[in-house]
Amino acid sequence: MRGQGNARSSRALGVSWYPATWHPRLDMGRLHRPRSSTSHRNLPHLFLFFLFVEPFSCLASHSRATELLYSLNEELPAGVLIGSLAEDLRLLPRSGGRLDPHSQLPERTGAEWNPPLSFSLASRGLSGQYVTLDNRSGELHTSAQEIDREALCLEGGGGTAWGGSVSISSSPSSDSCLLLLDVLVLPQEYFRFVKVKIAIRDINDNAPQFPVSQISVWVPENAPVNTRLAIEHPAVDPDVGINGVQTYRLLDYHGMFTLDVEENENGERTPYLIVMGTLDRETQDQYVSIIIAEDGGSPPLLGSATLTIGISDINDNCPLFTDSQINVTVYGNATVGTPIAAVQAVDKDLGTNAQITYSYSQKVPQASKDLFHLDENTGVIKVFNKIGGSVLQSHKLTILANGPGCIPAVITALVSIIKVIFRPPEIVPRYIANEIDGVVYLKELEPVNTPIAFFTIRDPEGKYKVNCYLDGEGPFRLSPYKPYNNEYLLETTKPMDYELQQFYEVAVVAWNSEGFHVKRVIKVQLLDDNDNAPIFLQPLIELTIEENNSPNAFLTKLYATDADSGERGQVSYFLGPDAPSYFSLDSVTGILTVSTQLDREEKEKYRYTVRAVDCGKPPRESVATVALTVLDKNDNSPRFINKDFSFFVPENFPGYGEIGVISVTDADAGRNGWVALSVVNQSDIFVIDTGKGMLRAKVSLDREQQSSYTLWVEAVDGGEPALSSTAKITILLLDINDNPPLVLFPQSNMSYLLVLPSTLPGSPVTEVYAVDKDTGMNAVIAYSIIGRRGPRPESFRIDPKTGNITLEEALLQTDYGLHRLLVKVSDHGYPEPLHSTVMVNLFVNDTVSNESYIESLLRKEPEINIEEKEPQISIEPTHRKVESVSCMPTLVALSVISLGSITLVTGMGIYICLRKGKKHPREDENLEVQIPLKGKIDLHMRERKPMDISNI
Repeated sequence: MRGQGNARSSRALGVSWYPATWHPRLDMGRLHRPRSSTSHRNLPHLFLFFLFVEPFSCLASHSRATELLYSLNEELPAGVLIGSLAEDLRLLPRSGGRLDPHSQLPERTGAEWNPPLSFSLASRGLSGQYVTLDNRSGELHTSAQEIDREALCLEGGGGTAWGGSVSISSSPSSDSCLLLLDVLVLPQEYFRFVKVKIAIRDINDNAPQFPVSQISVWVPENAPVNTRLAIEHPAVDPDVGINGVQTYRLLDYHGMFTLDVEENENGERTPYLIVMGTLDRETQDQYVSIIIAEDGGSPPLLGSATLTIGISDINDNCPLFTDSQINVTVYGNATVGTPIAAVQAVDKDLGTNAQITYSYSQKVPQASKDLFHLDENTGVIKVFNKIGGSVLQSHKLTILANGPGCIPAVITALVSIIKVIFRPPEIVPRYIANEIDGVVYLKELEPVNTPIAFFTIRDPEGKYKVNCYLDGEGPFRLSPYKPYNNEYLLETTKPMDYELQQFYEVAVVAWNSEGFHVKRVIKVQLLDDNDNAPIFLQPLIELTIEENNSPNAFLTKLYATDADSGERGQVSYFLGPDAPSYFSLDSVTGILTVSTQLDREEKEKYRYTVRAVDCGKPPRESVATVALTVLDKNDNSPRFINKDFSFFVPENFPGYGEIGVISVTDADAGRNGWVALSVVNQSDIFVIDTGKGMLRAKVSLDREQQSSYTLWVEAVDGGEPALSSTAKITILLLDINDNPPLVLFPQSNMSYLLVLPSTLPGSPVTEVYAVDKDTGMNAVIAYSIIGRRGPRPESFRIDPKTGNITLEEALLQTDYGLHRLLVKVSDHGYPEPLHSTVMVNLFVNDTVSNESYIESLLRKEPEINIEEKEPQISIEPTHRKVESVSCMPTLVALSVISLGSITLVTGMGIYICLRKGKKHPREDENLEVQIPLKGKIDLHMRERKPMDISNI
């Protein structure tokens, strides 16, 4: 499928526009000519373009600016050919190597250009979304992104813009929807700048839709024929032109209506309802139909909604009586207030149009009006005064029914009075209880058999027997009062409760043997007593509130009911004496508040009483208990019992051994109080048990590698958000004597030193220098000679503290030769001292004339007797010998105790130094190994390289 298109071009040389030349395609449906204003509108873009191609102006003198216009339907699939830019621009050479005669490009031979032409969008943008351009052939196709015209252009503004490789343009005055592209044709010698417009044609892909599903229209019932009423909420169709809404119709016109459609200057169509018949609300007050909107597509699409046509009432009906006359008969002994008749008129209208009032006509005599009362609202006629013997026997009552704006309807009531020949029985009351205007007032707490009244029943004629009884329901009894005749007592039969029933109405009825009845109505009104205490809805009021509440926070509204009436039932609320002072209770509304901020960690539960008191005399009250629970909030961070923790651990402590417990607490409760511990740093070496807080080392610790560790332990609670705190942990490793002394000099047992025979006694010869990686007493080193071999090896002595070897006696002629000293280097570790040995070789001679001979002597295994004497270093400044053998066990015990104490003191001293940051510990000649300075003696020992010792 190929989109239809029109190609138009305009040539520009320099900065001037030439008239556009049109090249219609063979398959075009119609020719589109650009308006003359197009070149002026695109002139600013042309200037920008020339700025862009300025460096190549000398090569592009024959370039032309061209416009191409294509059109295609919306919602086409991917790959549909829109147009070929090469063909439409006539850039393809004809067979035989000759160019199209209309083309103004240089001629080329062969089927293709050399270099080949290249087509590209001026810039990326929306092009990849809606269209694709083949860079070689110049063919323009639809992309995988389907083009929806309504989505692109319904909300677009007017005007045309070339901003980017693809733009969208829609005109509010037309149905055009354009995609705008800028295309560059390269290389430079064939350069063209092409503006491509793609017009998106609408298809009928949207049905009309009403904005609401129910539409109501009100028409007055007196609307004349051809009355036009606009129907609000017309249908909307996103499509345009013929595909938009074209017409409306009703599914059922009911023979009363029709539809018309009006179109405004903007092309919007509005349906109008036209009345075609006479309406009468009293006959039918509503019409329901379906309104259908139809577009002009092929096939057309429909949309519908329910149309309800309501007929509004007007005052077109007046009241009417069904009869013109009624006959009424009333006995002459009828009591006052007795209804004798009722008239009723009917008005078919509604609301105020149907309101009816009744009145007597002015023709009715005043005497009749005084005798019979007419209710103006209900039309009920009652006996208004006692009918006397001189009253007329017949009355003509003309009654009018009045409606708004109407002539009154008329009905006549003919009332006939029948005279009573016999006089009825008489009932004479004598009240015992308090009576006012025929109403007896009793207190609800009156006891049973409380007398209310005496009644005397008699016959005025004195010749008929009269009986009586009590008519009505209630806790009352009418009984003869003996020994008198025709005397009756009315009294109560059981306790009365005002809260159950406040008013009673009974009647004493008397009748004689002739059948005449007389009724005397007694109304009993109970008086309320304060016999009920207020009652809380719940005796235990359980409340909760989160801690850290705002001041005067609302807790609850107390509510108590009192069945009594009046002020006896008015309830006031008060706090009990056990309530804390910061709780407040409004006595009128019962609103309970707390004036201060509560802290669950200080107090979690509150329990106190509240009272509800009525206003009776004496007042009654009831008590309820308030149980308030303060809910926890995560407002407390975990807290370590110490800011810093210090632990002393012996080195070589086994892996995962227990170092110490890190104690931490959290004042919050529940999940907010759950604490998880973790090691922030050094987590590769140390681990902490979250449950027990036990700190452990994953590996064995060596003090010689690191003497102390500083950890930071973090405690995190389980709140949301979580709170945390940290503590510093210092672990100090206590030294264990696990390192023997390390001899640094001499470096080998095969090294030797030349000693001149002229060396004076007391002169230093050499030294043994050793170090110990341990500390304290474990690092105090003693030197001793435990084996000797040579002409006279006892001539040499070693200092037990410094390891300096000196000549004790003058050397003789017989002392020439190799002297070998086995030196033992021992520490003072506890419980077992460790030691190392080294062989010191001294060659006494004037010179070294034969090194190979000396080396052969060194290679021989020396036969040295090991002396059992241990090296001694005087710890105390005195060097007295122990003469008493009996004190030896005591001294040994004291030595062991002293050694342990010194070790402990040494560890504490190291810890204190680390804590205080001391950089230069005090020297202690008894505890530190003195390393001789190199300046003390000028000795140099090399392996197999002897040197002379100078005595100067």
